[in-house]
Amino acid sequence: MVDSIAGAITVKSLDLYYVIAADAQIPVSGGHGFGLYFHDCRFIGGYQMTLAGLTPVVLASTAQKGYAALFELTNPDLHSNKNRLIPKDELSIRWERILDAEQTCVREVLTIQNLGHEAHDFPLSLQFGAGFEDIFNVRGLVQQNLGRAERPAWRDGRLYFAYHGADRLRRMATIAFSPRPDATHKTAAEFRIDVPAGAARTIAVTIALEEQPEDAEAGQLNQRPADTLDGVAGKLRTNSEEWLEQHTKLDSDSLLLNSIMERSLRDVAMLRSELGSREYFAAGVPWFVALFGRDSLIVALEMLAFQPEIAAQTLRLLASYQGSRTDRWREEQPGKILHELRVGELARAGDVPHARFYGTVDATPLFLLLLGRHAAWTGDLDLFRELQAPVEKALDWIARAGDDHGEGYLKYRCRSAEGLVNQGWKDSGDAIARADGSLAGPPIALVEVQGYVFAAKQAIADLYERSGEAGRARQLRQEADRLRRRFNRDFWCENQGIFALALEARSRPVAVVSSNPGHALWCGIADRDKGRRSVARLMQDDMFNGWGVRTLATSERRYNPVGYHLGTVWPHDNALVAAGCRQYGEDDAALRIFTGIAEAAMHFRHHRLPEAMAGFPRADFQVPVHYPVACHPQAWAAGTAPFLLTVCLGLEPDGFANKLRIVRPRMPGFVNRIELRGLRVGKSSADLEFRRTGDGAEVDILQTSGQLTVEAGG
Repeated sequence: MVDSIAGAITVKSLDLYYVIAADAQIPVSGGHGFGLYFHDCRFIGGYQMTLAGLTPVVLASTAQKGYAALFELTNPDLHSNKNRLIPKDELSIRWERILDAEQTCVREVLTIQNLGHEAHDFPLSLQFGAGFEDIFNVRGLVQQNLGRAERPAWRDGRLYFAYHGADRLRRMATIAFSPRPDATHKTAAEFRIDVPAGAARTIAVTIALEEQPEDAEAGQLNQRPADTLDGVAGKLRTNSEEWLEQHTKLDSDSLLLNSIMERSLRDVAMLRSELGSREYFAAGVPWFVALFGRDSLIVALEMLAFQPEIAAQTLRLLASYQGSRTDRWREEQPGKILHELRVGELARAGDVPHARFYGTVDATPLFLLLLGRHAAWTGDLDLFRELQAPVEKALDWIARAGDDHGEGYLKYRCRSAEGLVNQGWKDSGDAIARADGSLAGPPIALVEVQGYVFAAKQAIADLYERSGEAGRARQLRQEADRLRRRFNRDFWCENQGIFALALEARSRPVAVVSSNPGHALWCGIADRDKGRRSVARLMQDDMFNGWGVRTLATSERRYNPVGYHLGTVWPHDNALVAAGCRQYGEDDAALRIFTGIAEAAMHFRHHRLPEAMAGFPRADFQVPVHYPVACHPQAWAAGTAPFLLTVCLGLEPDGFANKLRIVRPRMPGFVNRIELRGLRVGKSSADLEFRRTGDGAEVDILQTSGQLTVEAGG
């Protein structure tokens, strides 16, 4: 089980992103103990700790706080320097690790305590390694190393690693010790430990990271004040608590729900990142610690009821990277919203297009949809007015993209040799397959993307109307209505009782049963009878596995319980499907999904929802089966629980009217009381208490601030 610590830092005007994956078995097994990422360029550092030549035994590990990790180790039977036996479990070794974002370093303290009745002395060795690898190399997507690594060197008791990248950046790692090692050998620091009975000895290790242009002065590097570990931990703890204080606060009578929510909020806090002065949520650890249009937009949307500020910053940031020209290699087109931004060596050197990559079809309508939903919560038109030019460019791109024959659907076709064959959220190469298992042919119009476009046009129409441009609002609503009529005609599969996954080339339906229609239901594009029949189909046993709705039905030819998008269960996907169920009055289905996802979280460390779970039936193992390479934490998985609460409690804001409607509130069976405090709508807020009843839930309005009106019903 791997715990992760993640976040963002800025050093000398360079935006750097770091990740530490802390696995109790790794630091002492001879492998790499952790990975530190400079956004995409990864420093891999590892300890092979030995005591008198032997490896310690791991007892426990945790990275629950997000900014810190803690390992507890002990000794096997050892022979000391005097060949005396040190019995097993007589030494306690506590390994504390903290990310110091302010100083761009990792601080560690090893405390060795003698629990025995005799003094012990023995050698301790820490073996280090470093490899400056681009994330595309780490993932095996690119097989090349463009730069040059210097030979590791010891100077004045410190160990130095350096790498000269093809992007003309010098990346460095400096390892300092307190006390200084008694001896050094190649990349090993060796200590002679002499510890009386009942006493303890400590070794502090600081791993400082630098990334600078090659022509920068090297003389100023690594000159950092030596903050204590407790001091750093205190500042980080304060920052973490201040972040939590900014959110709507939840309390319930369910320890499980409270724990899931706290974990979710801490995880999105870990994934806060910056480009320039604007924050956004990076997509996930370890593979996607970057700005991703789709992911960053969806998690910002999931968090609107709890933390709406980052949504505005995310929208401004993505608008600043909006496509301005036609570039087939980057899949850039005027008006298109960015898919992925990387600043690693390969991206900077131009060997991959991801320094600014646009290979997604759904980020553009999601950009518009988030802008509309953000306005509904905040009651603020200023952001819309500020971004009106990017809005019109985005709408213009949607009108043109892939619609070769004028059907009015938003489609995609990969045009880059380095691009993605599939460009929706299910973007693996085999994700969009026909019933016979063969791959669908482009151009492809995904079912959920048409829903996003429908909802986006409705949302932007509302903003235009509020801005006094009734003609433009009417035009967008007419376009949305025409899309809805065509969609219900062309995507519906009567024999399946659900909407098709997509329309492929020559407008042929990809008639397989998938979770994607649930997103379209969330957007409200389906006719009511078709929407309700779709929910019923999604909840059948070949789709709902007990933990959630699978990405693809077990009855389909391509089904694979560990296929990335071919049968796995994704928490964020289920949150949007549950919202779709609620949209069509199928509240029991939404609660069943909420309950399954929450009960799955019980079986993951710290109740952290992963990116995805395997699709095996719950009855087979009684626990969710881990997806082998799932990101955790992952942003839109962390946003799942806050969004499910927003949806199931029926929170519908109208910030412009200073009104909050609570429509058909429902609560899952494992919780009887939920209290929300500081729920913000417009410039006002409310404290609410929900209590589960036999046929739903009732709400008490504890207090409101400002002019907010709360209307409860259903």
